[in-house]
Amino acid sequence: MAPTPSPFSQPLNVRCTLTFGDIYAQVLIWMAVIFVSLAAGLALMGASRPLFALVGVGLILVLSLPFLLFAFITTLLNHIALVPQQDQQGAS
Repeated sequence: MAPTPSPFSQPLNVRCTLTFGDIYAQVLIWMAVIFVSLAAGLALMGASRPLFALVGVGLILVLSLPFLLFAFITTLLNHIALVPQQDQQGAS
C-alpha cells in the first residue's frame, strides 16, 4: 500500500509581496508623531520648562515605538506567502 502524499511534502518558496505602498501610511503617521512631539517639546522649552520638554518628547517617542513596531511586523507577516515550487525539469 502506497503512502498518501501529504500537502506539505512538496517544496515551497517563501515570497514577500510587501511594497512601499503597504507601509506608506504607517511611515507618514510615525513622522507626524515625531513632529508633534518635537513641536510640543519646543513649546515647553520656550515656556521655561526644559525638563518637561525633554520628558514629554521622550515619553511620546518611547510609548509610540511599540505600536509602530507592531504595525510594521504584522503588515510584514500578512504579506509573506508560501508558494508551491514549480518543477523546472524542462529548463537546462
